[in-house]
Amino acid sequence: MEHTPSRATPGASLPAAYLTAETSSFTDFLRVQAPHLLPGSLGGLGSAGPVQARRQVGDLSSPPPHGTTIVAVTFDGGVLVAGDRRATSGNLISQRDMEKVYVTDDYSAVGIAGTAGIALELVRLYTLELSHYEKIEGVTLSLNGKTNKLAALVRGNLDVAMAGLAVLPLFVGLDTAADDPSKAGRIVSYDVVGGRYEERAGFHSVGSGSPYARSALKKLYDPGSDAGTAVRHAVEALYDAADDDSATGGPDLARKIYPSVITITAADGAVHLPDDEAATVAEAVVAERSIQPRG
Repeated sequence: MEHTPSRATPGASLPAAYLTAETSSFTDFLRVQAPHLLPGSLGGLGSAGPVQARRQVGDLSSPPPHGTTIVAVTFDGGVLVAGDRRATSGNLISQRDMEKVYVTDDYSAVGIAGTAGIALELVRLYTLELSHYEKIEGVTLSLNGKTNKLAALVRGNLDVAMAGLAVLPLFVGLDTAADDPSKAGRIVSYDVVGGRYEERAGFHSVGSGSPYARSALKKLYDPGSDAGTAVRHAVEALYDAADDDSATGGPDLARKIYPSVITITAADGAVHLPDDEAATVAEAVVAERSIQPRG
């Protein structure tokens, strides 16, 4: 009897499931075809108990790396998200140059705080989810649709979050259908059970240094500011967070490690601030604080 391979091999046709668009959700497709590839409890970790889940991610005696502080700020005609670069494992600095903010499509981006490994998997899956939907449906998701998709992914990680491996994303996007383009920037935060909250103050922060970053932004925020001023305010807020929270990394001038920033505008879409521009802003903030520490 001729053997039929269970998976696609070079020269063989793809299984029928790969050629039929039964759903526009890549996550739903993956849950059926290859659930082990899904992050956290969406795939292999969800059936494990808290201790086993911790063991699968990292040694219990060495906490898995955590990303720390993310800030988001709206400005006239856009929105930005920025993050410090430090990851910690307990009281240790596990990485000094971690990237915590990611472009997810032309007009959205996500910053991640919490368990680094699961957070990175989640944001990569989310980016692929948005791309898959656009290819299947021929249109991009609405901004509300994007935020709801991310809420579902966070909710799917609940079992592992209860084991102490929580992920808290911070979503920023541009509402291209907004009546007032100057107020098109949107910020949405989440809790560990997938609750979705639009932040209408015009700024927000998540992570261990977030209380200090939000306090700084209360004093600095100006809804009519341009992108450059908003970037300066975000970097100052991260500096203040690092000043009071040991898990948040400030600008490292010796190693040339500066905050990561993504801006989103109608003209340019979602783009990373070039390293040299981030360096210029961070160095200016450090120079000013060396004269007037403010604390």
